[in-house]
Amino acid sequence: MAHQMKSCHGFKRMIKDRPHQWGPGGLNNILVPVEAFHQENMFQDEIRHDQRFDFTRVPAVLELCHQAGAELPEGLLYRRDELCTAAEANNQNPAPLLSSELRLVGQRTLEAWERLRLGVTKLLLVYPSKVCENCSEVHVGISGHKARMCGVFKFEGWRGKHKWKKAGVDDLVPQKIVWHQRPHDPPILVDSGRDYYGHAPAVVELCVQVGARASPKYNCMMKEHGLAPPVQRDQAT
Repeated sequence: MAHQMKSCHGFKRMIKDRPHQWGPGGLNNILVPVEAFHQENMFQDEIRHDQRFDFTRVPAVLELCHQAGAELPEGLLYRRDELCTAAEANNQNPAPLLSSELRLVGQRTLEAWERLRLGVTKLLLVYPSKVCENCSEVHVGISGHKARMCGVFKFEGWRGKHKWKKAGVDDLVPQKIVWHQRPHDPPILVDSGRDYYGHAPAVVELCVQVGARASPKYNCMMKEHGLAPPVQRDQAT
């Protein structure tokens, strides 16, 4: 069951403190896709605005690995949409798994998540990447591109130009923080107990739900040993 937190800001954050309207979630809701322009090497000339359609958009992590010299199959870069469509079609009718098998899948997924973030952190120490301060655009290279894709409204002063800064691991691999439901929490998290509930990255929370053991570094964020919210009188009666 979805939580009842009144933390929805609506379209373009024009409202606040509203309940969410829930729908089915998918892979991209857990692992947020971050794309960047694909270049043969990071020493190419800056991408101009009129060249923005001449370069393929690929996952930023793949582009970072490519710039580091990793040999990537051509299908990962140029047939990504076909692979994603095939994967989604296969996931529509998943084979049933035992609880022990699910726990193993969750633990391996959690370990792969940690290896991914650690590897990206190490690569960013050597291969520069940029992120825009005003939006989430990422560029793998010494300097950012010149494609004017930042902002929507004409009155914005920067006229679509990105304001680049050094990118971190969270810019290429967003954690997507969600509420963490502990064993002593109520079945449905309510808004009145938001000060007591913990948080966790969506991947970690998904794996913990099937029995995987999260790294101790998440204990503080998840508030595993924290107090449960007090029971309200109307609920107790």
